[in-house]
Amino acid sequence: MENKDRNLYKLDELSDYKIASNYSDVRGWKIVDADNRTIGTIDNLWVNKDMKRVVYLDVKADKALIEDSRNEVHDAIASDNGREFVYKDGDSHVIIPIGSVSINKDTKIVMANNIGYDTFRNTSRYNAQQNFNREYERKVMKSYYPENDPDSVYYSDDDSFYNRREFDNK
Repeated sequence: MENKDRNLYKLDELSDYKIASNYSDVRGWKIVDADNRTIGTIDNLWVNKDMKRVVYLDVKADKALIEDSRNEVHDAIASDNGREFVYKDGDSHVIIPIGSVSINKDTKIVMANNIGYDTFRNTSRYNAQQNFNREYERKVMKSYYPENDPDSVYYSDDDSFYNRREFDNK
């Protein structure tokens, strides 16, 4: 990401930011889909600095989810003229919009309400050391919300996207 265009930061990077006392710090918590299948662990929170809001959970994908993806991709390679392998080593993180989850403070589990295991399995991942760019962000949002206009822009600095209902604080 170029710094002049950057408005998303990991919470860890912002020493002057902290989670409001009435919200849970979900870092380290498990995230599951609506069927209670493990997606991974929340590694960090992506903050839109201009809006002073968490907009994405940074999830380290569960090993089983990654292996399910790899097996499927390897099968596709065998039958698809050697299509290039999608993931590089270290590509184990996905972003999840904060508005698409619910948080259970008692069990310390986060649930992705409307995004299923197969969607997560097929969603593009990124390497946490390299962060992600807007193209990745757009691709992921399209995989989570395929019913939206394919020409819609899902940039993190597009306020209209974040003002949709799924991004309101719960």
